[in-house]
Amino acid sequence: MATNITQSINEDDGRVTLRVEGDMMFDDAVLLEKLAIEMREHYGTDVTVDLADLDFMDSESAPVLKRLAREHGFAIEGIEIFLQSAIDSAERSA
Repeated sequence: MATNITQSINEDDGRVTLRVEGDMMFDDAVLLEKLAIEMREHYGTDVTVDLADLDFMDSESAPVLKRLAREHGFAIEGIEIFLQSAIDSAERSA
């Protein structure tokens, strides 16, 4: 299944959410990182990455997501237990 990234804006606080669905490969994660940074600069608000509908993530994507959180300060939500394990593993390797 292809990766689908959908943007939504909360009308109450202006917060931007990028919802990721499908399978995330490395190139998709790099694109997500670029989009999140551009959205924050464009809207001047926090951006949340929602992975609740993600079905699969390859091992090369985990370090990119960790970098989004650690270096860029993005909130990442909706991580299922297997995805959290992959991200934690990437953090230990970094």
